[in-house]
Amino acid sequence: MIMSYMRKYKKIANICAFKPSEKGMKFFMRIIGITGKSGSGKSTLAKLLSEQFNCNVINVDKIGHKATSDVENAKKLCEIFGNEILNKNGKIDRKKLGNIVFSNKEKMDILTEITWGYMQNVLDEIIQNEQKNIIILEWLLLPISKYWDKSDIKILMKADDEKRKNKVMQRDQITEEYFLKRDSGSIDYSPYKFDYIFENDYKIDTMKTIVKQIK
Repeated sequence: MIMSYMRKYKKIANICAFKPSEKGMKFFMRIIGITGKSGSGKSTLAKLLSEQFNCNVINVDKIGHKATSDVENAKKLCEIFGNEILNKNGKIDRKKLGNIVFSNKEKMDILTEITWGYMQNVLDEIIQNEQKNIIILEWLLLPISKYWDKSDIKILMKADDEKRKNKVMQRDQITEEYFLKRDSGSIDYSPYKFDYIFENDYKIDTMKTIVKQIK
């Protein structure tokens, strides 16, 4: 069953608009922002929408992975959290790091402070150089970033918590304990306004129907 609550503040039908700029006539790129907890179906929806609108998807979490692998960032993380966050190859082990930060807001804030500058620079460059008139940003923390206000279409994906848990545990090969720790690092989406809110039941026909509603 699909639950869709739509506040159409902006029409995606106007997504291919043009507007004048200081450098002359330039296409007006629109941003579709997709958020929701881990395993709620953000990536699946983003992929289907990218096919429908022939546009690119930025998985912001993957940029976060690269941020922890950055040499300078990794050095700072080891100085603060110790070398126990390294794997046998001397690289940051995100699961070990996650065990430390996910259940401790202060430590999570430290991680964010170290990695966010890198992530923001990468995101800004990608968006600045994007040649298509639509781009999709997908991230569970998108509403608390500056990119939320920049998003023209705001979508929240929801799903049954038990189904989410089972999906993520199988997908990421993690324990229930680790899933619950990681899930506690999510945010409360209730204060934010969305153009679309969808309930995912993990059936492909449901997802295809969801995509059709975004016009």
